[in-house]
Amino acid sequence: MARPSVLIVGAGIAGPAFAYWLARRGFRPTVVERATELRSGGSAVVVKGPAVPVAERMGVASRLREVSTRATSLALLGADGRRIARFPLTSEGSQSVEVTRADLSAVLHGAAADDAEFLFDDTITALEQDGSGVDVTFRRAAPRRFDLVVGADGIHSTVRRLAFGPEQEFATDLGMYNATVPLEPGAIDDPHEMVMMTAPGRMLVVHPSRETPLAIFTFRGPRIDGYDRRDTALRKRVVAEAYAGVGWRGSELVDAYRKHPAPFFDPLTNVRLDSWARGRVALLGDAASAAALFGDGSSLAMAGAYTLAEALAAHPRDHARAFRAYESAHRREADPRQRRVGLVAAVLVPRTRWGLAMRNTVGRAVGRAVGRAGRTTERGTAVSAPPSPPCGIS
Repeated sequence: MARPSVLIVGAGIAGPAFAYWLARRGFRPTVVERATELRSGGSAVVVKGPAVPVAERMGVASRLREVSTRATSLALLGADGRRIARFPLTSEGSQSVEVTRADLSAVLHGAAADDAEFLFDDTITALEQDGSGVDVTFRRAAPRRFDLVVGADGIHSTVRRLAFGPEQEFATDLGMYNATVPLEPGAIDDPHEMVMMTAPGRMLVVHPSRETPLAIFTFRGPRIDGYDRRDTALRKRVVAEAYAGVGWRGSELVDAYRKHPAPFFDPLTNVRLDSWARGRVALLGDAASAAALFGDGSSLAMAGAYTLAEALAAHPRDHARAFRAYESAHRREADPRQRRVGLVAAVLVPRTRWGLAMRNTVGRAVGRAVGRAGRTTERGTAVSAPPSPPCGIS
């Protein structure tokens, strides 16, 4: 019998991870990606929790450690730029590893490239499914038929729009925005320290990354009338207005954002669906269940890719049963994070001066406790550090 064919839309994190496991479970994966090549840069993400054993089974854990970022600590600053506390970013003995999103994507693509077909600079424009397959129309390539289609194409998923409905039916804006811009190497003082400054409704982070430092703007704001993701001038104006009057290095970093030809900007959004499958089409990663602010979307994408591939391998002749098994298992990882987004937002980006003062008071106390724990560790007692905070998007 011919191996079942699966079209995967999106070559970010979930797509190549899913292709890797499909190929090893007797399927023929094809990955289509809108971009002309693997994307460069991007925020740092942490491969942790359920993604760690997945990376180990793929044989990429050592490679991820080789390309890990240089950040080992977090400095928390007050609105005036004064240091409040300092924390280690990893616990003793932790298997988690922080990498840039681009490096993670490249490592996963490298693992899957020999066993999957990759089509870059293309996307899908139509899906027509029946009882035995899905007819797919591409923007550039000739139409093809696949047994299954999986959308791993992020928050603004084309697959979800074509097979499930308009984005606004499933996406909930949090009233917050995330923007990033790369910086010159000399823009950081300590290549091993991430610095986070918070003012009411606004957070500003400088992350050393691995080679190119990154400025991250996360802020609250009203809905932008006439927002167009392609309007670079608009996104620059919104960031400049949001951070007007912010101290520390605010004006310098906003200036870097305004001068960059294509800085990143997007509303922070949660994506929730009652079901992640429609017939022979399913969703994976942020396309199915984005949870902003947690910083572990990439880890969930890797875990979900493995879970979906295993479900299809267990039920190769019954995709509906496989999709139900995948969704039942993976929702136990995704749903709790979505329920806690409001709490995380309140801690990371407090709305008011009072809320910020309370958060900083807790930060000082935790910082002192970590300092005492470090001294205890030097005397021979191992003490775990607090988990690294989420930062930016996943």
